[in-house]
Amino acid sequence: MRILLVEDAEDLGHAVARHLTRAGHAVDWARDGGDGGHLLASADYDAVLLDLSLPGVSGTDLLARLRAAGRREPVIVLTARGDMDDKLRHFQLGADDYLVKPFDLRELDARLEALQRRRHGLGAGPLVLGNMAFDAGGRRVSVDDRLVDLSAREYRLLEYFVHGRGRILSKEQILDQLFNLDGESGHNAVELSVSRLRRKLEGSTFEIRTIRGLGYVAEVRRD
Repeated sequence: MRILLVEDAEDLGHAVARHLTRAGHAVDWARDGGDGGHLLASADYDAVLLDLSLPGVSGTDLLARLRAAGRREPVIVLTARGDMDDKLRHFQLGADDYLVKPFDLRELDARLEALQRRRHGLGAGPLVLGNMAFDAGGRRVSVDDRLVDLSAREYRLLEYFVHGRGRILSKEQILDQLFNLDGESGHNAVELSVSRLRRKLEGSTFEIRTIRGLGYVAEVRRD
């Protein structure tokens, strides 16, 4: 997923950004509401992690502006305020989920996975694509019942292809999904990641084909 983290607390921001990056997500971190708004205006995100008590533009105002503009990115509110009235207010403004600080990073992982499954219409069980089974809930991939050992980035790349199956995905789109704004990356990094994933999925009928000059398309091979 490409995630925007809007959080002014340095310790928490570093911990969340590092954890999510290690899990294979691309994370852009804004330290205040103004920078968060600028990043939202310049890019699309799969999820927004939004603190409420921000310098400048508050998280509440940023959420209201996001929804008023018709943007539908899932938003998880991160806040030390845990009273029910505050929760209801932000749900009414358009928040999708609410985590009270301090929280376990494993719970954040689970909530992000649940948002992603709902957004792409995936159930809790594995999605069968030819002889490949993709289990988003269990983060498991198998080919002919053989468990495939994927790195975090390889798993996220495959997840992106699964969600976008049947559509041409450009290298630029893949870069946006897998690499954050601060990362050193380029088309060569995408090609290398796709090549490694193909090797891991050898024997699978879920194929990732190169469309010269356009990008890649992933779909089940019909014999």
